[in-house]
Amino acid sequence: MAAEEHGLTANDYIVHHLTHLENHPAKSVADLSVFHADSIFFTVFLGALGCWLLWLAARKATSGVPGRFQAAVEILVEMVDSQAKSIVHNAQSRKFVAPLALTIFVWIILLNTMDLLPVDLLPWLWQSVFGLAGHDPQHAYLRVVPTADLSITMGMSVAVLLICLYYNVKIKGIGGWAHELVTAPFGTSKNPVIALILGVLNFGMQMIEFVAKTVSHGMRLFGNMYAGELIFLLVALMGGAWTLSAGGVGLAIGHIIAGTVWSIFHILIIVLQAFVFMMLTLVYIGQAHDHH
Repeated sequence: MAAEEHGLTANDYIVHHLTHLENHPAKSVADLSVFHADSIFFTVFLGALGCWLLWLAARKATSGVPGRFQAAVEILVEMVDSQAKSIVHNAQSRKFVAPLALTIFVWIILLNTMDLLPVDLLPWLWQSVFGLAGHDPQHAYLRVVPTADLSITMGMSVAVLLICLYYNVKIKGIGGWAHELVTAPFGTSKNPVIALILGVLNFGMQMIEFVAKTVSHGMRLFGNMYAGELIFLLVALMGGAWTLSAGGVGLAIGHIIAGTVWSIFHILIIVLQAFVFMMLTLVYIGQAHDHH
């Protein structure tokens, strides 16, 4: 479904690939009844795949010499467990937090890896399976990188926030956490007026911190993967613009070289962004265990 094949301009091609498959057209920006079916499908499917792979590794684990798959999973589990121990010092909490961090890491790697597929492959299959080939390609929307969808990454970060709130209450108690909200980071005073002013400031700073951490947590992953998706689209345009001429052949060669180099470099981004999201999750949960 190259741009040239359907008579699309470069801008039309990019806009098409950045448009989600939605349940119905949005009536307004604030239309909350609209959801991205493609992002939801790939997120759920790859999440289930990741859980199945981890379950398969645990089921086939042996006490003897491990195979390659078991060895790789054991290295991954040990890495995540060591990071969890260094950040979350509550052994009871780690029984849930360490598996959570492992699941997040594997899940986001799988979601990010979708960016390595040719940008037109799954949309073309989508058209073929549902009989849309030959129609206006702008009616066949399909985005396959869920982490390049802000609603998905923010949903993950909000879920982490809710877990942090849970541990704040569980570890400190409702009264202890409420006291912390109005006494940290500026402390309090014996003077009632000053104590009230400091309480308002402390509470405001705490709310700002929660919002800032949640937004930056989701935006960081989204921004990196969205930028990577755009670069792959630009590389695809180079390949779609080639012709039987010196310049056209140069574009084709550039398409191959640029695509290969960026794909290799993007593997690092895929793993790094998953690791960063996992580590921030551990850090935020660890902070929920700390008393001020």
